Amino acid sequence: VKAQRNPADLPWGKLGVEYVIESTGLFTVKSAAEGHLRGGARKVIISAPASGGAKTFVMGVNHNEYNPREHHVVSNASCTTNCLAPLVHVLVKEGFGISTGLMTTIHSYTATQKTVDGVSIKDWRGGRAAALNIIPSTTG
Repeated sequence: VKAQRNPADLPWGKLGVEYVIESTGLFTVKSAAEGHLRGGARKVIISAPASGGAKTFVMGVNHNEYNPREHHVVSNASCTTNCLAPLVHVLVKEGFGISTGLMTTIHSYTATQKTVDGVSIKDWRGGRAAALNIIPSTTG
C-alpha cells in the first residue's frame, strides 16, 4: 500500500505497475492525472468524467476509437453514463431514435455526504444522514 499526495511521487515504474485506475476524484483533469505517468505507469484510466483533453470511452459506444499509441490518459465516464449510453446508442443506431427521455439514478452514498443529520452549506438536502435517506442530487 502506497500513499502520496502527488501521483508523480508514486513508484509505479519500480513496482511494475502498467495501468492505474484513478478513482480518488482528485485528479480528473488530464494534466493532473498525467502525474501517474511521471511515476512510471504506462496508462491511466480516470473512473469519472474528465476534463483537459482526456478522451472519454464507453464500452459498446465508442471503445473502437481507442488508440493505444495516442491515448495514455482516458476517462471511462461516470457510472450513470456507462449505464445509459449503451442503451441510447443501440436505440439510435438501430433507427428507433429518441424524442424525449427521463432517467433516474439510484446511487449509494459517497464519502462527501453526511453520516448523521447536520448543516449543509450547499443545500438543505445535503445535510441529511446519507445512510438513512434517499437524497436527490446530481451525478457525473
